[in-house]
Amino acid sequence: MEGHMITAGISARGVEMTFRVRGSDNTVLQSLDLEVQAGSFVTLLGPSGCGKSTLLKILGGILEPTAGSVRIGDEAAADAVKNREIGLVLQRPALMPWKSARENVKLLRSIARKDHKNDGPAADAALEMVGLSHAADRLPEQLSGGMAQRVSIARALAMEPTLLLMDEPFGALDAITRDEMNYRLAEIWQRTGKTIVFVTHSITEAVFLSDVVHVMAANPGRVIESLEIDLPRPRDKRVFDDAQFIEYTNHLRDQLAPMPGKVA
Repeated sequence: MEGHMITAGISARGVEMTFRVRGSDNTVLQSLDLEVQAGSFVTLLGPSGCGKSTLLKILGGILEPTAGSVRIGDEAAADAVKNREIGLVLQRPALMPWKSARENVKLLRSIARKDHKNDGPAADAALEMVGLSHAADRLPEQLSGGMAQRVSIARALAMEPTLLLMDEPFGALDAITRDEMNYRLAEIWQRTGKTIVFVTHSITEAVFLSDVVHVMAANPGRVIESLEIDLPRPRDKRVFDDAQFIEYTNHLRDQLAPMPGKVA
């Protein structure tokens, strides 16, 4: 799997999303433009209710926007889904409890692809990449929360997508495990060169992982700033003491702080 370096950028133009709720229109996203360079790691950062997950689902072809368009490389998001170019990692691993880690990683690939001869090797390579070769035969109940989420990431990687979308995948983990997963994900991104779009509430996580942080605000959801993170890679725990890192986090904290007297 390593060396599979085909990547695709994202271009979203005029994206709007309105849901009909109890007879009234609820506009979740409005007039949103977004550019993601191929092979980059970008984060969607913002408060709850600003439409981060909705936007991620639109980028992944799961939701059709009310208005606007999304292109993955040179094709529509829906076509990228059909061509199995998008991998998705959600907040919960959603593993089949009766299947081993290896069988869970193979599952989507086995369903989606007609040629199954590489399913096993692809699963093994993905588990190796997330550091779980030793746990390939374990059932989900035998895995910690962090290990289960690594299986979920391996499952997405085994599909060999050009684009990886991640919706707060570490939000339910304890702080120590979350830091470990951030280091692991940064290493995976550097090894594969995939385009990654990552949703988070954590400012430090966003700065540590990203090339660009897209800051979102609510009511309606929109991008209010795209901040380039100019820190050398690879990054490790020492970066948290870097003056530039601290400046980025303080700036983002100011951007996300609610205005006095204003209800978000």
